[in-house]
Amino acid sequence: MASVNPPQPTSTQGFNLGRAVFGEPIATRDLPHQAISNFIGLAVFASDALSSTAYATEQILVVLVAAGSGAFSVAIPIALAIAALLIILTLSYRQTIHAYPNGGGAYIVARDNLGELPAQIAGAALLTDYVLTVAVSIASGVAQIASGFHGLQDYRVEFAVAVIIVMTVVNLRGVKESGRVFAVPTYFFLIAAFIMLIVASYQYLTGHLVPVVMSSIPDQIPIGMESLGLFLLLRAFSSGCTALTGVEAISNGITAFKDPKSNNAAITLTWMSGILIILFMGFTLLARYVNAMPSYSETVISQMARAVFGNGSPMYFIILIGTGLILLMAANTSYADFPRLAALHAGDGFLPRQFTFKGARLVFNWGILILGGLATLLVVFFKADTSALIPLYAIGVFLSFTMSQTGMVVRTWKLRNMKPGEEIKTESTTLRYTPTWPRQIMISAIGAIVTGIVMLVFIVTKFTEGAWFVTLLIPFLVFVFFRIHHHYENVAHRLRINGHMPVRHSGPVKSLLLVDNVHLGTLAMVDYANAMNSSWKAIHIEVNPGSAEKVKQKWDHYVGSAPGGQNGELMIIESPFRRLVEPLQDTIRAELAEMNDGYLNIILGHLVMDTYWEQALHQNSQMIFDLALQNMERVVVTKVSYQIHHLRPSETQEMHTLTPGDVGPVTPHA
Repeated sequence: MASVNPPQPTSTQGFNLGRAVFGEPIATRDLPHQAISNFIGLAVFASDALSSTAYATEQILVVLVAAGSGAFSVAIPIALAIAALLIILTLSYRQTIHAYPNGGGAYIVARDNLGELPAQIAGAALLTDYVLTVAVSIASGVAQIASGFHGLQDYRVEFAVAVIIVMTVVNLRGVKESGRVFAVPTYFFLIAAFIMLIVASYQYLTGHLVPVVMSSIPDQIPIGMESLGLFLLLRAFSSGCTALTGVEAISNGITAFKDPKSNNAAITLTWMSGILIILFMGFTLLARYVNAMPSYSETVISQMARAVFGNGSPMYFIILIGTGLILLMAANTSYADFPRLAALHAGDGFLPRQFTFKGARLVFNWGILILGGLATLLVVFFKADTSALIPLYAIGVFLSFTMSQTGMVVRTWKLRNMKPGEEIKTESTTLRYTPTWPRQIMISAIGAIVTGIVMLVFIVTKFTEGAWFVTLLIPFLVFVFFRIHHHYENVAHRLRINGHMPVRHSGPVKSLLLVDNVHLGTLAMVDYANAMNSSWKAIHIEVNPGSAEKVKQKWDHYVGSAPGGQNGELMIIESPFRRLVEPLQDTIRAELAEMNDGYLNIILGHLVMDTYWEQALHQNSQMIFDLALQNMERVVVTKVSYQIHHLRPSETQEMHTLTPGDVGPVTPHA
């Protein structure tokens, strides 16, 4: 059997704004060609994790400064502990990538091993995290750029909102294209950051690395107001753990990579973690040696760049621009993962089905648009302040970490009694015996325990600073997810046949034409009613006193009634309170009572214009009648469209010269 290629979409003549902004549509069969390489994948999925090095060290210092600048020496051991945790997470997520090659990350792992409720908790945590990632990354990126260009300080919110809009539009063009666009700033930042660390290392070895001079007293936190105790250390450690955000992103987006997908995703994850450790430790050491201080008016990165390259030097601005760009582009990780995760939730019936629909560019448009809208609200509400957003940020991240690692512990535990060569297929994975399962379960268990502790520390230490919001938001989202799921299950149950047939109405079909005026669109409705070969009549609801008489004259002139009054009768219904819906409903009920059985077909006219703005100039009341009549049994609504662009100039005068005989087949006499 020969295959037939479907016709390609033809582009309309002239300029098309939508296609100019979002690009030409991509056919579904071209989906495999949208897969990305490891080089692009590092930019798409790792920009969030790599960019967190720009503020993770600063967040440690923000906490430690409360015990005085002398406590800054503790930042290095804290950074080492965070790096060790990153290694554990990397090893564990490599196991997750190979175990779940179709992606989904913590959501799929929790659903497959822990059950539906933990899965929804993990999903809610991740979705919250992705929204906050966009807000935090862009707010921090704007802060980096404003550190060198002080004229932007008063316009940080507007700048951040503009960036979100641009990123939303670019991502609507497709993952592959957005990856190419955002690869440039990602690698620009990496090159600039490594140059700064290399130059700083050389200056340190040669004795030319000097401490930075602050232009003003840091204004973030009062200095020396607390003692350096365990609680403060835990706060600093949990704040620095923001460097780990984004580690899970690659495991969620495995399907975006080229084949072999799991291997390429695992390789990219390893490269990302290695680069992340080098940058994070390098920035922490450099900040310690130059005595960088947290400040609202100048970031720690800016202070380090000043110490290494000098204030106002070209490399100083390159570092700021590179850091700002990677932070802005870090939001792209969420744009890649949020729509995919939302589509998984929607596919399981826990979010609206619209999230599963792919747009013309083979991306989940609904997820992208919702993400951009929510992130914009956060940026505006928190005035693009990174420190205000950070307490909201990491709870969802580490909750998803804990769920994922716990799920992997349960999955690996299932392997202990399996025999070599034995396989067990589940909904999302295939269990295979491996002799290294004790080592794997130990790695996942350590990751689950440590990330769980970090999450609890975050909740306790940041609760009054805003963490309470996320602590309440995640359970609320889970409640909403299950309400949506219950709705879909209820609808499916009511639609299930199970041997029961619906009540059959064998009576005749009668039509009611809703007539506002008599014109060519009305004659098209009459033509359709006659074509059904069933009885019909028209009704006109008189909203303005005296208008019905003119309509009646036109109707008698151009349409009239069939012999015997079966078709063509025009009923005038008065509406003294100028309502349309209620008089129509009353008429329909009266007709249904007379019919006893059968269907009543309500025929509505609809004028179709060439452009959206022309369409908006008309009442478009058809939608109102659709909503008003949808709950009435045995009532069917039919829309008869009349395309105005089909109207020839000469036809504009025809209505003045038509006679009933000229109407032709649209009249009941034909």
